[in-house]
Amino acid sequence: PANAPDALPPVDIDPDDDACIFYTSGTTGFPKGAQLTHRGSIHNLLNLAFMAAVSSAAAAKAGVEAGMPDLSADQGDAKQNVFMAPTPLFHVTANNCLLHPATISGSRIVLTYKWDAGRALELIEREQVTNFSGVPTMSREMLMHPDWETRDTSSVVGMGGGGAPLQPDLVDKIDKSLQGGAPSTGYGLTETHGIATANSGSLYTAKPSSCGRVVPVLDSKLIDELGNEVTGQGQRGELCLRGSVIIKGYLNREEATAEAIQDGWFRTGDIAEVDDDGYYRIVGRSKELIITGGYNVSPREIDEVLESRPEIAEAAAAGVADDDLGEVVHAWVVPAANIDAKAVVAAANAVAGQELARYKVPHQIHVVDALPRNALGKIQRHRLG
Repeated sequence: PANAPDALPPVDIDPDDDACIFYTSGTTGFPKGAQLTHRGSIHNLLNLAFMAAVSSAAAAKAGVEAGMPDLSADQGDAKQNVFMAPTPLFHVTANNCLLHPATISGSRIVLTYKWDAGRALELIEREQVTNFSGVPTMSREMLMHPDWETRDTSSVVGMGGGGAPLQPDLVDKIDKSLQGGAPSTGYGLTETHGIATANSGSLYTAKPSSCGRVVPVLDSKLIDELGNEVTGQGQRGELCLRGSVIIKGYLNREEATAEAIQDGWFRTGDIAEVDDDGYYRIVGRSKELIITGGYNVSPREIDEVLESRPEIAEAAAAGVADDDLGEVVHAWVVPAANIDAKAVVAAANAVAGQELARYKVPHQIHVVDALPRNALGKIQRHRLG
């Protein structure tokens, strides 16, 4: 302190200078260094604030319509928000979508050394956590944990996260399990500095399979395999995004940058559909599509059908090479607590036969203790098999 300067030296920072380099999680390939800018990081903060305000306004409106008093203008002595970050700070979810908002709003943030559902519940009770944001499996594990009924989770107003779509049954479970809170989700990528869409509260429970509307600073479109724009409700295509939160590019990877960002549009690699209200639904990854007998099958659709059964805690479908059909569908399932393998297979086969077209029904069900995931909790389908 005795040798510290009176003031920090002036630094000339352009809004489009690199703020940091985040490495993509690499579920389908070698990680790339994404160049995040000051402009993109600030705009992500504004997006988060806007989408939260929209959700709060919708919740207040729904409450008034249900006969509750309008408390939207009476903030009183607002309590400090407490965010729990169960994912690493080298990822946009914890850093840009939790640490940045906590810093700008004077909130607290609770970090975890490693993931443990029981320990997370202990911290939620002790620190009075208001917002929990992780990958979907974390919320599911907490709801299924025996300590859920004994720990005080009444402080939680928002629970969910991103990294993968929250299954509709999990959205319903969160909504029914929280005393004064609601489910929330955000779809985004490292390449979008954080969220690209968001959905929470009553807007989310009304459309539980949707990741929400696109944030204000982004343009969006769907394209087919030839790059032509796809329009119309129910039509599916690769989601492309354009705007101030798209990264500058990949560090020292000019070819990868040119492949990902074309004419200003970032190709997410995610297959999506959009309804008449502008709500997007992510149905799978273009590189994860299973092509069986000429049919395109989204593994995410199969996952959701299997996970609708209470006997199944988690599921992941993937294609397995086949001499006749090119690929056939297999599914890997994790049993719910105290459910034996035979009951799990029976439940999986039953619901698949009822809810899926014949070519989508898994040829084989594999019962496993856990699904392969990367450091951020994302399922690595290429490791199945």
